[in-house]
Amino acid sequence: MATPREHVERIRKTKFSIGGEPNPLTEDLHQAVKNLSAELYTKDVHFFMELIQNAEDNEYPEGVDPSLEFVITCRDITATGAPATLLLFNNEKGFSPQNIDSICSVGRSTKKGNRKRGYIGEKGIGFKSVFVITAQPYIFSNGYQIRFNEGPCPYSNLGYIVPEWVDENPTLSDIKEIYGSSFTLPTTTLVLPLKPDKINAVKKQLSCVHPEVLLFLSKIKRLSVREENEDPRLNTVNAIAITSETNFVTRKNIDAESYTLRLSVGENADESEEECSYYMWKQKFPVRRENKVERRMEVEQWVITLAFPNQERLHRGTTLPGIYAFLPTEMVTNFPFIIQADFVLSSSRETILLDNKWNQGILECVPSAFVNAFTSLVKLTEDAPMFNLPRMFGFLPVNSSSYAELNAVRESIRAKLVAEDIVPSESGMSQRLFHKPHEVEYDPILNFLGVSHVNYEWYSKCIQGSNLVLWVSDEVYIDLLLFIAKNWPDFCSPNIKNIPLLKYVSLDGNVSLCSISQSVNWNDPMVVCLSSAYNCVSWMIDWNKEFRCEANHYFMPQSTHLVFQLYPEKSVTILQWLREQAKVVSLDVYNYARVVNNNLSSDRRLVVTYAHFLYHSFLKQYVSTDQVAALCGVMPLVDDFGVVRTRRTRVLVPATGSKWANLVSPNLWRQEDYVVLGEDYLRPSNFAGQTTSSQELITFLKSYASASDIPHISPPNSVIPAVSGPLTKENTFLLLDWVRNLKLTGTDLPDKFLTSLMNGSWLKSSINGCSSYRPPSQSFFYSSSWGSILQKGSVLVDIPLVDQIFYGDRLNGYKEALRTLGVMFEFGDACQFIGKHFMYLAASSTLSKDNVLSILNFIRFLREKLLSPQEFISSIKTGRWLRTCGGDRSPDGAVLFDQQWKTASLISDIPFIDDDYYGQEIFSFKTELQLLGVVVGFNGNYQLVVDYLKPSSYLTYLNAEAFLLILRCMRHLRSSDKLIAALSNVKCLKTNQGYRYPYECFLSDPEWGGLLLIFNSFSIIDHDYYGSGIFSYKDELKKLGAMVDFEAAMKAFALIFRQKASSYSIGKEHTMTFLSFYRKLKGTHTFHPELRNCIREVRWLRTRLGDFRSPKDCVLFDLEWKSIYPITVIPFIDSSIKYYGKDIIGYKDELKSMGVVVEFKRGVQFVADGLCFPQDPCRITPANALSLLKCVGILLEEGNGCLPEGFLKKVSTKWLKTKSGYLSPDECLLFDNSTGLEQADGPFIDEEFYGPDIRSNIKELNAIGVIVDVEKGCKLIGSHLSFHSEFSTIIRIYNFLSMRGWKPDSEATRKIWIPDGSSDGNWVDPDDCVLHDKDDLFGSQLYVLDKYYENEVPLRFFSSVFEVRSNPSLDDYCKIWNIWETSGAKLSNEECCAFWGYVKRHQSLKTEKMLAERLVKLPVDSGSDGVLLFNKHDVFIGDDLQLKDYFVLHSPHPLFVWYPQPSLPSLPRTKLTELYRNIGVCTLSGSVQKEDSSSKYGLELKQVNPSDVLIVRGLIRLLLGFLAGPLTMETGERHKAVQCLLDVTVFETSEPATLSYSLSLSSGKILNVRVSQMIRWDRESSKLYTVKIDGTANQKALLEYASSFSEEIAKGVLWEKEDHINSLSELIKLAFLLKFDEEAVGFLLKSKNLQVFVEDEEFLSAAFPSE
Repeated sequence: MATPREHVERIRKTKFSIGGEPNPLTEDLHQAVKNLSAELYTKDVHFFMELIQNAEDNEYPEGVDPSLEFVITCRDITATGAPATLLLFNNEKGFSPQNIDSICSVGRSTKKGNRKRGYIGEKGIGFKSVFVITAQPYIFSNGYQIRFNEGPCPYSNLGYIVPEWVDENPTLSDIKEIYGSSFTLPTTTLVLPLKPDKINAVKKQLSCVHPEVLLFLSKIKRLSVREENEDPRLNTVNAIAITSETNFVTRKNIDAESYTLRLSVGENADESEEECSYYMWKQKFPVRRENKVERRMEVEQWVITLAFPNQERLHRGTTLPGIYAFLPTEMVTNFPFIIQADFVLSSSRETILLDNKWNQGILECVPSAFVNAFTSLVKLTEDAPMFNLPRMFGFLPVNSSSYAELNAVRESIRAKLVAEDIVPSESGMSQRLFHKPHEVEYDPILNFLGVSHVNYEWYSKCIQGSNLVLWVSDEVYIDLLLFIAKNWPDFCSPNIKNIPLLKYVSLDGNVSLCSISQSVNWNDPMVVCLSSAYNCVSWMIDWNKEFRCEANHYFMPQSTHLVFQLYPEKSVTILQWLREQAKVVSLDVYNYARVVNNNLSSDRRLVVTYAHFLYHSFLKQYVSTDQVAALCGVMPLVDDFGVVRTRRTRVLVPATGSKWANLVSPNLWRQEDYVVLGEDYLRPSNFAGQTTSSQELITFLKSYASASDIPHISPPNSVIPAVSGPLTKENTFLLLDWVRNLKLTGTDLPDKFLTSLMNGSWLKSSINGCSSYRPPSQSFFYSSSWGSILQKGSVLVDIPLVDQIFYGDRLNGYKEALRTLGVMFEFGDACQFIGKHFMYLAASSTLSKDNVLSILNFIRFLREKLLSPQEFISSIKTGRWLRTCGGDRSPDGAVLFDQQWKTASLISDIPFIDDDYYGQEIFSFKTELQLLGVVVGFNGNYQLVVDYLKPSSYLTYLNAEAFLLILRCMRHLRSSDKLIAALSNVKCLKTNQGYRYPYECFLSDPEWGGLLLIFNSFSIIDHDYYGSGIFSYKDELKKLGAMVDFEAAMKAFALIFRQKASSYSIGKEHTMTFLSFYRKLKGTHTFHPELRNCIREVRWLRTRLGDFRSPKDCVLFDLEWKSIYPITVIPFIDSSIKYYGKDIIGYKDELKSMGVVVEFKRGVQFVADGLCFPQDPCRITPANALSLLKCVGILLEEGNGCLPEGFLKKVSTKWLKTKSGYLSPDECLLFDNSTGLEQADGPFIDEEFYGPDIRSNIKELNAIGVIVDVEKGCKLIGSHLSFHSEFSTIIRIYNFLSMRGWKPDSEATRKIWIPDGSSDGNWVDPDDCVLHDKDDLFGSQLYVLDKYYENEVPLRFFSSVFEVRSNPSLDDYCKIWNIWETSGAKLSNEECCAFWGYVKRHQSLKTEKMLAERLVKLPVDSGSDGVLLFNKHDVFIGDDLQLKDYFVLHSPHPLFVWYPQPSLPSLPRTKLTELYRNIGVCTLSGSVQKEDSSSKYGLELKQVNPSDVLIVRGLIRLLLGFLAGPLTMETGERHKAVQCLLDVTVFETSEPATLSYSLSLSSGKILNVRVSQMIRWDRESSKLYTVKIDGTANQKALLEYASSFSEEIAKGVLWEKEDHINSLSELIKLAFLLKFDEEAVGFLLKSKNLQVFVEDEEFLSAAFPSE
């Protein structure tokens, strides 16, 4: 035997002529392999499935779990330069020489013809598909080390299939290094260096391996994918390992078995495995003959496997294929089960071929397999509880598929299941009962099965009468709740509310039930609760027991919570229903704590328990910091008397070990609703399994319940008795610590508390060296020698100093606390102390002149001693102790009078110091007065003038100086609102019309002031009175309301102008003067928009129409308007001598700027609005028309190609002159010589009338509706067709319209001209016309147009435009046939052939129905020259030739339908017979009445054994084989059919039996014939009559008898299936001649591909026991 290398060399030499003569077919073979490899699959990476398929077809050693491994690496072990390499490892037996020969060929797979042995590959080129991703695949197996090349081999010029031996790159050691040196290398390895452009596609396919790929593979048990690189960070492929394990194989019967298969998938080693088990049902079905295909001729049985997933299918993010052909396709069926069979696939392997008869046969068997599997699942799972059965019903294909063929499978499943007992029902017994779907009442999920609905009262009774709620699992429990929730509105009976439905954990920890009525009872509701977080369920249940369910809240069990967590989609509906109908509440720990808190009684133990509950809930992070703080803030507390307190303002730690007890009595806390915690909170305890030490809870309460101690406690708003007398040093510092902490935390000190501390005599002080205890508010803390200085500068001063020696340096750390308590510091505090003393004196009585002078002297003293008097000044500055002319007031704001204030005193009541009271000495203290805030000197102090401004009534008729001072105040102050308010409504301004309000005044300007004089209606400020300086205060005057600028003046002028115009008071002089000033100011001033708008909008210009109009509505006439004027009404300005005169034209530019139209182009809108055609269009001259078109052009430019709708409506009248008279524009055309038409052919514009200029206005004519492109004027030209009668003209117009695709738009234009000579004829309806009549049958019924129009152009035009039929229709043929029927004349053979030839060419159900309804008579074969038409009820199809001959001889007139003589290929006799039959013609055999004459004439009958006339075992075998083959008749039916023959009684006669046949005609006449018959089977009486035939009969007689026998037996057995009688008759005839020999019959059956099944053999044995 040759070695592998020798074998490869022999293939290269003998097959590919390497080293010999070149093969001439090499190039063709190379191209064939290349095309097949590249085009076999629609996707680059379907090689993957092909390689898995090859691995499944491989042979494996015993005891080995077949596995397939894919490894991809970036190592270039082939030295081909490939950036990545794919390796496949398979532990098969390895390549044999035959495998090597196959892979070096095309289409010579070793698997062909081996479908029975389990091979699933079939294409013969599976391995070649790898060339899509690699140019050089390598194979290492059983000593073979070869590779193939995509490119042609240099020695044979052939690629793909020429093997080449490999010695290195790679070696086996290279491969083993990648596979893993510690593992044994599998038998077969494929090495595929990848093409660069295919790497990403291959990696994507490897990363997306479907987890169910092994589901239907019988051999491979493990498949893995991984990437192997030296640097793992380069790995991009998602690793996966899939394993398959089969358990619990159970054979149901000879054709079916079931088992459980488990798939497990692990991705990327660090992730856990996913698993899914599948219930598998495998069933065999015989392949029917009509479904066989060439690819599967050797397969005799279909094996269909259905997979039912028990968990969620493994999908790995991919789609879920529903159809497998051993490997997954890409077909998603939308069914909850998977179909596997040996389907014929498309070349891409993505789908099965749904139109393939092999696949159709498989799909027809799927419903039977499903019903068997489903029945097994439902009925034979004995140990499954009833409530698990609904899960199995989830396998029903309730949802429809996107494939019509699969929907047919779905409907067939439904039909079969409806007849099965598969729906479980509750019987009240241990026996499980099953019913047909229509016999039970069950959940709507079985609507698919047509299960009927029960009323909802039944459900209520069912639940109430059983222990269903506690009995079922929690999964079923929530399904029950979901059902009730979804159908709640239908549960109209109150019973359902009284049924215990809701699970809860009771006080003893057991699961109990309550009804909805209990949970919604207003008087004493029992609240059922759910935990909003699953991890807190047991926590709240345990604590609820500690609280003894005090709040009457109970939680659902933890197991129920778990199911809600697992089924969130169901839970949404259930929870909403529970909340709305059962008032079930969802609580987290926080809200549960609130509920408990609201329901805590005065039970001291429960209150303390609640504090422990909050502490431990916080420790376990069930409540947040904010939440626990909120809960602690409102929880009740047990005080030091053991009383439960629900109200408090503060919480104190227990007195034992506290600091507060040293300073404050507990009674003070209680008065302020402070709670002093009891000793219970200090004791260790254990609740709900949680232990708390002695100090843990107090620490928690300090943090979150504000339990405090000095210095962190907030003080009560009470007097502290301890500070009414001296405090010890320690208590002093404890108190100061407390105050300091309160300040640091920003806590306000209560008034009573602070007052008692500030005024209590507890702080040790010294006054002039003597110690005493004084209040802090009367003590000073000093640090310098300012005290002695102050004593020398003032009397009445005794300052107490804090005893710093007694308290020591520690006191320096409490300065801020001491300052809070009123202790004064440094020099400033001392000054304030002195100031307060003076203010005390001022408060008790008014300070005297001497007191005031003393204060001023004291300030002067401090300044001289270089001490700041600011603190002292601040303490007295606000006191009302300084006398002024306005009474006593504070120094701040008082004024020391001088001459600068004289004018101001005229308009303001300023508070001047009373120098008459204080004397002239007061003027010597100007500096000191200024320090106190007194105003000394005017110094631009305008604000004081405004602050003390006199009332408005004192401000009228002001002199010039006073008014100018007001203007200066307005200029220098930030706000002048007060001055404006005071002066705006008083007559304070002098004008040319006297004193006026500011808003009535105008500050005139030399440039534009004259404009105000036009109407003499304005008050102008008297600038001679105020001087020229008044012009510098324009802004201030403007604020007061005066109009000072051009813009404001023009706005006021606009108002007067508008008033004058409204009363038509603007005369010629006003107008001309205004235009003159307008011209003067236009270039130098910008007019206010109000004035501009006023000028443009108001009606102040007189027009020739006698009315006043705004400028924009006026036109200034010139000669350009002359042509359009006669056909328009336009408002020209009245430039006549009687009004403005010709001078107005001199202001053309000014008028234009105001909006007057002065140019023709800009005034076309007036033409559009004022267009007015004369009643007689003949009065419109060409000049008028052309001028109007000019306006149209301008309108188009302005309207972006659009004209105003109103204008279009006006020009749509008949004013354009055409050859057909005056027409509207949309009825006109512009003539074009190039069209081949003449001017008289349509409504063309009269260019002779308008002249050549009309053509320069094409755009304008088009815009108003004239059709300027004749090509688009077909509609108009067509509408004028009826005005013509000249045939040449009509032909010309037809040709024009035909070339331009014209279509008639009304019945009036939908006419065809039928000429009668050159200038006469008629317009006819196109429905009465046809283009052709090739049989020349319809000349008198229809207008045949090809007789009138020889040119093809009009004919095509008539067909496409007028929809003229090319040929007569079926209706026309029926009409002409009816004419022939009534005429009584004979038809020619040609006419009949023409008629029925047409019918045959257009044969359809519709055609046959119309003929059956419309044809009364049909042609008969008369044998003469002509064809007669007879009543169709008296005409027959001669399907029995012998009978036909008998009736032809005995009938006086023809009886049988006509056939063409001779036969025509275009009208075959068989097709015509079928047509006759379909339109109602009866067959002869079906119409005759038969009568047996044998008994009538006394024919002798002899009963004989059936076997004597060959009714034997061989005949029955033949019949059974035929009935099981082409007819696919079920076993019971075929046995019944042949049993009729076995049951006959056979009678033998000496002569043939005579039969009489009668045929009834429509006239009532009956035709009779008599015939004799050798064999007759009377099925009704189960008798068979046969003529006796002996062995001496000649061959002709024997053949006649065999024919009669076979025909009668075939008709008797298949009397309901006539189509198969002839086939069976021929088969019986042949077997008869062989005397039904068993061996001959067996051979005959096999030759016809027929067989007899086991059940038929059993039937034969029973029928012929002796044989």
